[in-house]
This record gives sequence, C-alpha cells and structure tokens, in this order.
Amino acid sequence: MSYLCRRKLLILIFLYMTPDIIRHILETVRQGTQDVDSALEQLKELPFTDLGFAKVDNHRQLRTGYPEVIFCAGKTVEQSEEIIRQMYQRCSNVLATRVQEELWLRINELYPEAEYNKAARTIAIRRNIIEAASTYISIVSAGTADIPVAEEAAVTAEIFGNKVERIYDVGVAGIHRLYSRLDLIRGARVTVAVAGMEGALPSVLGGLVDKPVIAVPTSIGYGANFNGLSALLTMLNSCAAGISVVNIDNGFGAGYLASRINNIDK
Repeated sequence: MSYLCRRKLLILIFLYMTPDIIRHILETVRQGTQDVDSALEQLKELPFTDLGFAKVDNHRQLRTGYPEVIFCAGKTVEQSEEIIRQMYQRCSNVLATRVQEELWLRINELYPEAEYNKAARTIAIRRNIIEAASTYISIVSAGTADIPVAEEAAVTAEIFGNKVERIYDVGVAGIHRLYSRLDLIRGARVTVAVAGMEGALPSVLGGLVDKPVIAVPTSIGYGANFNGLSALLTMLNSCAAGISVVNIDNGFGAGYLASRINNIDK
C-alpha cells in the first residue's frame, strides 16, 4: 500500500468510522481479502447517504452518540420509508416521529419488529441494545390531553437506553395528585414536565425537586392559550430555578435532552 493510499484511508477512518467498521475493514485489507481501492469505495457513503431528496447522516452516531432521528411531518410516505430502509440496512436503531398512519401500515409489513406508539405517533425499531443507565427519567404530564407529547418524550428516551417512569394527569388543578407521586419524581435524575393550558406544572416541580426539570409546553388549551404560546411564556418566565424549556409540543427534544443528562456519566 502506497503512502498516499494509507494516508487517505487513515483520514477517512478518523473522520467517519465506528470502531466495529474500522476493525472489519482493516482486517479485510490486512488479510488480503479486500484491496485498498475497494476499501476506499466502501468508505464513500459512511459520512452520509445521498438519496437525492435527503442526505442520511450516517456519521451522526459517531459524533453525538445517537443516530439520526426521522421527522416525518412534511415528508411523503415514500421518502420516510426510504430513509428508514437506509438506516435499517446499516443496523442503526430507528426512531421516526410524527408518523402518518399510512407510513406505519407499510413499515409494519416490511419490519415486523417495528413498534408503533399511536399516541406519540412514533415508530421505533431496535437494532442494537443500548446499556441502560442505573438512574431513570420521570415524564410528568399535567393533563390527559398532554399525554401524546409526553409519550413522544418517553419513547425517545427509551430507544436511547433509558428507564422511564410515567406519571400522568397530575396537574395543578388537582395538586394533591402530584404530591401522591412526588417520591417517584424526586428519585429521577431528570424530570420532563409536559403541560398545556397555563403551563404551571414545571414551576411547581422546580420548587419541589433537586434535579433538572425540562419543561414542555403543549398546544392544548382554550383560545387565550394561543396554541401553546401562553404555556411557553409561563415556562420561560418561571421564578423556579433549574428549569429549561423546549419548543411547543416538542416531546422529542425533551426526551433527547433528558437522555443526555441521564447518561452524562456513562
């Protein structure tokens, strides 16, 4: 192997490889079952796969620890299906959010192991087992109507290897319900608080727990709720410390951040 070829191979390995792929390719070259040119050809799609309508980020798990997640809203069923197929072929765990019913029916036929959460509108395909942290995440919703967003957060956290405890319908209109589950919430390493209407739940939790609280405003509420804007502003203006806020109805963003916090020592 020439110096130039070795240099190109090492640069590609450094930038784009997972350890298992590095080991496999190096072994095949060392054993003489694959030449350098074919190894380089194999490496071409490791940064991303260009589908024309999308560039699937195959490198994201190496950079961030988590594979790309598919946001299906605004995509056609065919586009989402093709992205799922590409990720599945690479043995990535697959999480698709804001899934249309038609997409689920097609994916269910192709991948029997796929899991559909109707409330969250998510599809999860677990190709790799992720070692779970010993700690857990609590997902708390103010009302039953907030459960779809809470479930999106829960499914997201679970596919990234987290144990999740769900505590639903414990909003401030009946705050005694919240106090009855407070020990479980306090035991979590991080709490996701999901609320519509006036969005007061995260502020209450922020004053009761000694762990981070991720606040998720939902678009649930009457006219002056402004599709979640009033809840968002309430959460941003909370006087309780230790609260961060994600966008309206962004259960995925909350579950992802909670997973990062829960696994920070791993």
